[in-house]
Amino acid sequence: MQTPYYLIDKTNLLANLEKIAWLREASGAKSLLALKCFATWSVFDLMAQYMDGSTSSSLYEVRLGHEKFEGEAHAYSVAYAEHEIDEVLACSNKIIFNSIGQLTKFEAASAGHIRGLRVNPGVSTSEFDLADPARPFSRLGEHDPETIAAVADKISGLMFHNNCENDDFARFDEMLTLIEERFGAIIQQMDWISLGGGIHFTGADYPLEKLAGRLKAFSQRFDVQVYLEPGEAAITGAATLEVTVLDTMFNGKNLAIVDSSIEAHMLDLLIYREPAKVSPDAGEHEWMICGKSCLAGDIFGEFRFDAPLKAGDRLSFQDAAGYTMVKKNWFNGVKMPSIAIRELDGSTRLVREFGYDDFVAALS
Repeated sequence: MQTPYYLIDKTNLLANLEKIAWLREASGAKSLLALKCFATWSVFDLMAQYMDGSTSSSLYEVRLGHEKFEGEAHAYSVAYAEHEIDEVLACSNKIIFNSIGQLTKFEAASAGHIRGLRVNPGVSTSEFDLADPARPFSRLGEHDPETIAAVADKISGLMFHNNCENDDFARFDEMLTLIEERFGAIIQQMDWISLGGGIHFTGADYPLEKLAGRLKAFSQRFDVQVYLEPGEAAITGAATLEVTVLDTMFNGKNLAIVDSSIEAHMLDLLIYREPAKVSPDAGEHEWMICGKSCLAGDIFGEFRFDAPLKAGDRLSFQDAAGYTMVKKNWFNGVKMPSIAIRELDGSTRLVREFGYDDFVAALS
């Protein structure tokens, strides 16, 4: 296949899904795929066998989950517009409002629907202010227990989302304890609680048994159904971005230009100033891998190889599923990567290719 393309490996994906399914059985917590992280619906049939549904951040995402992912479809948005609300309700099993203002505004429209409210517990694990839901003056959820208690009779659930790439069970336990202490009286009035995503429980060394026990104890203490919203936990290590070296240069360092762009195809790495991953990233020859856009900082990172790179060489950027395909864009008119799937039997098939017509259709 012509590069660039995202290659989703179902074998690697399945390893994550099996851990999710084990956690569901051991803890009683249900898991919903966070579509904001990964929404490539060509593998939803496999994922739906191990998960309980999907959760969204917009009208289009909840509609996608409703149409393409079996099971529950939870709707959440920082703010719903009046012209969206009827379709959001039609496509969802539960609707979670970000504020009491939105809950009040759409109280009549959502009557008879299962409703929840997002709560900001004031603590998080994010190392980036940009992504910290508990940052000062955060708009993400209500924070005052007394204010929330005043509308508890209008909802049946709460959503807490304060973990971010958290692979530390002790920290998760500590924050959940803070939530119990501050919001326990309200939680006891609820039927269900979502603890959001950002818990990296599919990692190789994560103490999954401890997490299962903690979730089960929380559920039993408050008599609630617990939901988790794994995004990256569901798809970590499940895809690569396959690229080809187009040209090489030397300007104090060895430079290799590939047929892809970090700004267009792995945008989160640019936003958070993190390098891409190349495996094995070992050898005597160090090269800076550069994107082909005109952005001066379009750099994937510096990596080591066994031999000097040359035009035509193929490279694979690892861990390229999360926040890539949902954020890819047409900056500079650089061709969007195709999407391919490696099946469980080892065969590979192309499921989507993007061309000039798609570029034109995205504009006017």
